[in-house]
Amino acid sequence: MRIVLVANAASGAFADGLTPDAIRARLRTAGLDLLPEPDDSLPLPERLRAALRMEGVTAVAVAGGDGTLNCAAGMLAGSGVALGILPLGTMNLLAKDLGIPLDLEGAIAVLAAGQTRAVDVGRVNGHVFLINSVLGMPARMVRHREAFRGRRLGIPALLRLSAAVLRHLGPYPRLSAVLSAGGRRTRLRVRLLAVVNNDYAEGPGKILERSQVDGGELTLYIARRLSPWRLARLALGFGLGRWRDEPGLERRAAARFVVSARRRALRVMNDGEVRLIAPPLRYRLMPRALTVIVPEPLR
Repeated sequence: MRIVLVANAASGAFADGLTPDAIRARLRTAGLDLLPEPDDSLPLPERLRAALRMEGVTAVAVAGGDGTLNCAAGMLAGSGVALGILPLGTMNLLAKDLGIPLDLEGAIAVLAAGQTRAVDVGRVNGHVFLINSVLGMPARMVRHREAFRGRRLGIPALLRLSAAVLRHLGPYPRLSAVLSAGGRRTRLRVRLLAVVNNDYAEGPGKILERSQVDGGELTLYIARRLSPWRLARLALGFGLGRWRDEPGLERRAAARFVVSARRRALRVMNDGEVRLIAPPLRYRLMPRALTVIVPEPLR
């Protein structure tokens, strides 16, 4: 297996002194056949394109968080080149879903083993998402998260972040849209519309953990209202592992659907990264379109 490393030095773990050169050295120690890394002065998308074009490459190892992996997946999906994950972000949700160790040595051991698996990819108007795509209040609130990117989130920082979010719960307007799925049109006024690649699991400790990654279905979560009280109940439900039946939270399944709105652009958060996309938003699933290197199954 010939691997190219593409490292996003803006990810959280690099703030602790880790360097791409140190990662390369550990990959070589693990016996991996490394191709030269693309010019690290280039923007991340250009480095990923250059890596994909290298002769003989069979996998691109990406060091970064979920947003970096999202960028890589948009280029690797359908290419036949595998995605290797070195989880160096804040949440690392995809790595957790796939059972990839969150420590660097463990993740490198998974790369060296070379076991592959095909996973589903979500797409909206040409933009991919591996975990979720969110419209409404959370997509706007993400700007508060950016102020804390790269910092250790202790209790004081978390309290400031929570206070900033709560200040906007009241005045944030609901999104008026039309959801078209399966020949049915539904008018919506929502605070939150989350599209999950497959679905989340319930159970103690399973916070934003998906039940599967190749089930071939999108799941919609719709919250028409999201007061501080409802948000607190939802957070408690996440902690207890029982939240799907919370009042005011609707859940639907679909393979594809369309969200229409009378706006020039909608703020959409794909895998934690926000972009403006002109409606109508055409969502669909690409079954098993991305090959990922994963741990060997337990016997």
